[in-house]
Amino acid sequence: MERFSYKDGNLYCEETPLRDVAGKVGTPAYVYSAQSIRDHCRWIEGAFGDVPHLSYYAVKANSNPEVLKIIASQDLGADVGSIGELKLALDAGFPPSKITFSGVGKNDREIAAGIEAGIRAFIVESEEELRIIGLISRNLGKTARVLLRLNFDIEAGAHPYTSTGHRHAKFGLEPAQAEAIASTAHSLDGIDIIGVHSHIGSQIIDEPSFVRVAKALVEFSRRLIPMGIRLQQINCGGGFGVQYKDYLLHPDLPAERSHAESSVATTKLIGAILPILRTAGCTVAIQPGRSVVAHAGVLLAKILYRKQTGGKTFLIADAGMNDLLRPSLYQSYHQIVPLELTGRGHEVADIVGPLCESGDYLALDRTIPVMKRGDYLAVMCTGAYGFVLSSNYNGRARPAEVLVDGRSFTVVTPRESLGHIFAKERMSES
Repeated sequence: MERFSYKDGNLYCEETPLRDVAGKVGTPAYVYSAQSIRDHCRWIEGAFGDVPHLSYYAVKANSNPEVLKIIASQDLGADVGSIGELKLALDAGFPPSKITFSGVGKNDREIAAGIEAGIRAFIVESEEELRIIGLISRNLGKTARVLLRLNFDIEAGAHPYTSTGHRHAKFGLEPAQAEAIASTAHSLDGIDIIGVHSHIGSQIIDEPSFVRVAKALVEFSRRLIPMGIRLQQINCGGGFGVQYKDYLLHPDLPAERSHAESSVATTKLIGAILPILRTAGCTVAIQPGRSVVAHAGVLLAKILYRKQTGGKTFLIADAGMNDLLRPSLYQSYHQIVPLELTGRGHEVADIVGPLCESGDYLALDRTIPVMKRGDYLAVMCTGAYGFVLSSNYNGRARPAEVLVDGRSFTVVTPRESLGHIFAKERMSES
């Protein structure tokens, strides 16, 4: 059950009218459904049945502390990419034994912090990184557990900026290189190779790509057995795609029902790789991020002006690329709907933001219900890679974040004040 729906022509999050949230909190504002987050955690966990597994939520997708607390309460682990995300995960209640640390550029301080915290494992991207982790762990009198990240040169059809599994990407080790490293590194003091890992990109809806990765990981893990390396974990990464188009259906909304996303489901993708991964005889792991939180969030905005020029209609909203970067950065699609259905019919328009950039838009040439100045809209499926990519560009304040749970809502991140922005700017100049 999804948690956003129209009731008597008004858009609700769970049992809360979003018009009430917009009126009391103001716009732009991100709104998250607590129950949707719980639902997606349970669906993902349920897909594994009785197979020993670990799901590490990718904190980069949405790092709001209250969102993280909900996910931690559902017994998921966390995958972090910085010392800041590590602190957020620990503060939210994720046990260190369920935390992995990813990224090609971990600095010495971050490595030491992960070792001292006792995290489950570092995901290692290069031979030099492995040696530095070993050096730091030995200096601390400890042993660091690691997963070797493999790059199998698998294209997954994602946007070039989010495709991480091809051979020219900065991520991972070539299999032959990883095998040579493993043949000597498993005996190094301070290092314990406990598994292998691969991650090929983001928003992947192509099931065969995941199957190829799973088969490659299992095949590689078997090549380590003669070296005396018995893996504890085989991690197939994340990137599980979600449905963005036609997420919300209603007779008064335009629909694009013929598209590849209509049948995508994380549970289906997990089901395709699980029979392969379990043959490795160790714990199966994944790193879901978007698939946990994307559908749980919306960005609320208000129409400031209507403008017609050059044969086009523009709806100028108070939210722009500083609030939601994905459309401008990745040319990503987000469904946009009014908070109140008025029966005015549909039109084709560009929904743009207030910034001094031609690339500042939420949607281009989009068929949408007719909206006027003062109307509120919702940009759907923005729970992932929304607020975390926001900025103060053009001197604008970051939006508020609101958590809805049933009939009540709480502002979990207040809207930034101009004083806060200017104070940060003065600090950066000093």
